[in-house]
Amino acid sequence: MKSSRRTVLLALLADVLLVLVFVLIGRASHDENPVLGALVTLWPFIAGLAVGWVVSRGWRAPLAVVRTGLPVWGATVIVGMLLRLASGQGVQLSFIIVTCIVLAAFLLGWRAIAKLVLRRHRR
Repeated sequence: MKSSRRTVLLALLADVLLVLVFVLIGRASHDENPVLGALVTLWPFIAGLAVGWVVSRGWRAPLAVVRTGLPVWGATVIVGMLLRLASGQGVQLSFIIVTCIVLAAFLLGWRAIAKLVLRRHRR
């Protein structure tokens, strides 16, 4: 089943917004500059998100948890951490663990919920 352009755009927007929410929550918990600091923290993860969308060809099945969600999540975390490391940002083990858990809940969770809602709606 081919996804509509609207579905693809909404899915991409959901991913970007959830990564932004993750960053803003993290920044707020450390009482750091919410605007400039958020951009510094955000860009590596958005780059990783973009890699995940390209690698998974997310536009083909944007709501798929396994086919799209897992690669998007993995790339967001891995590429994000590698870019943070390359740019001199922190990559402590505790941050990596929290990032993996929160982004999994966000990037996989909304897709799982969307699938359940669509399945119930079709019945």
